Amino acid sequence: MTALRARPLPDDEEGDPVDEAAFLAEVRAFLVADLTEDLREAGRNTLGVHADIAACRVWHRRLYEQGWIAPSWPKAWGGTGWTARQRFLFDTECVRNDAPVLFAGGVRSLGPLLIEMGTPAQRARYLPAILSGDHLWCQGFSEPGAGSDLAAIATRAVRRGDRYVINGSKIWTTGAHHASHMFAIVRTADGEKRQQGMTFLLIDMKSPGLTVQPIIGLAGDHEFNAVFFDDVEVPVENRVGPENDGWTVAKRLMSLARSNNTPAALVGRVLRRTALAVSAAGEALEPSVRTRLAALQIEHEAFTRFELDALPDGRAEAGASMTPSMLKLIGSELHQRVAELAMEVAGPLAAADLSVVGLSEPALADGARASAKHLSVRAASIYSGTSETQRNVIARQLLG
Repeated sequence: MTALRARPLPDDEEGDPVDEAAFLAEVRAFLVADLTEDLREAGRNTLGVHADIAACRVWHRRLYEQGWIAPSWPKAWGGTGWTARQRFLFDTECVRNDAPVLFAGGVRSLGPLLIEMGTPAQRARYLPAILSGDHLWCQGFSEPGAGSDLAAIATRAVRRGDRYVINGSKIWTTGAHHASHMFAIVRTADGEKRQQGMTFLLIDMKSPGLTVQPIIGLAGDHEFNAVFFDDVEVPVENRVGPENDGWTVAKRLMSLARSNNTPAALVGRVLRRTALAVSAAGEALEPSVRTRLAALQIEHEAFTRFELDALPDGRAEAGASMTPSMLKLIGSELHQRVAELAMEVAGPLAAADLSVVGLSEPALADGARASAKHLSVRAASIYSGTSETQRNVIARQLLG
C-alpha cells in the first residue's frame, strides 16, 4: 500500500475545516479498541465478497454503535457526513488492520436507492434496520436464462389486489442463505421492449413459498444460491418506483452498486497480503515477480486516485452511467490480476486444500488461501454486470 500523504481535508457538511491528523487518530483509536483479534483473523481469511457472517454481524454492530456504518449516506439519514477523503482514509486503515469485509448490500446499494427513490414509509421501515444490521439484504436479479442480460428475466409477478404473487427463480444470489430480505426485479407485463414490464420489489426471505438452495463455488465455499418462488406474496407497498418501470430503478441501483462492488480498498486488501508474501519469499522469487508487483501497486494507486476524483460525494450521480462502469471494470480485473499473482507467489503451496490443511502449518494455510482467493475472485468480472457489459456501457457513452 502506498503511504498516505498528509494534506488538508475539504470542509465538512457544516463548512468547518476537517483536521486529518485528528480524524486518523480517532479512527486508529477506535480500531485498537473495537477491532479484536478474532475479527482481524476473519478479515484475513476472507475469500469472497464478505467475511465470515458471524464476524460481519459483530463488526457491523460495532460500526453502527460508533455511528460509522454508512460513510456515504447523508447525515440526515444516519450517515457520517464524511468527505470522500475521510472515507478513503477510513477504508485504508480498515485494510491495514484486516477489518472484516461486511455483508452490506443494504448499506451500499439499497439504502442509497431508498433515500433517492423510496417512499417515506419505506425509508422509515427499512433504513433504520439496514443501519443497525437487523436486516441483511441480498440481490435477486440474475436468473438461469438471464445473467448480465437482465432484460431477459422471466420470473413473473401477478398483481392480486394489494399483493403481488411471484413464481419463478433467481440464481447466483450472493448471501441469500444469510439474508433476511431480498430486493428483486420481476416481470409484471410484456412490453414492446424487453426492458419494459419489470417491477422492483422488496421481499421478506421468510415468505411462504420461498426456497433457498446452495451453490458451492470453485473454492469449495458457499457464497452463491439459487432461490425459488412458488406463489410468494409481496405487498404492493413493497414496490420501489412505478409498476412496470423496474428497469429504471434497477439501473440506478446497479449504478450505486458498481460504485462500491470492487473499490480500491477491497483490491488493496489482497494487494497488501501479496506484497507481504513477496517480501517473505526473499530471493526465492525471480525478479520479474517483483516487477509485476510494482506495476500492480502503481495501477492500484492510479485506481485509488481515479475513485476519489470520480466519486467526490462517495457515489455516482444519477445519469452518470460511464463512471460506475469504469470503476467496476478496472477494479474487477485489477482484483483478479493481484489474486493471480498471489497464487503464483505461493507456488506449490497453492495446491493445498483449505478443508484439510491445519492452521498449525501457516505456510500451507497461506498457500491454500491464495489459491482459494484466486478461484473466488474469478466471479468479480461477472457479478454486477460482466466486463463485456461494462465495456459496452462505456463505448455507448463515448460514442454518443
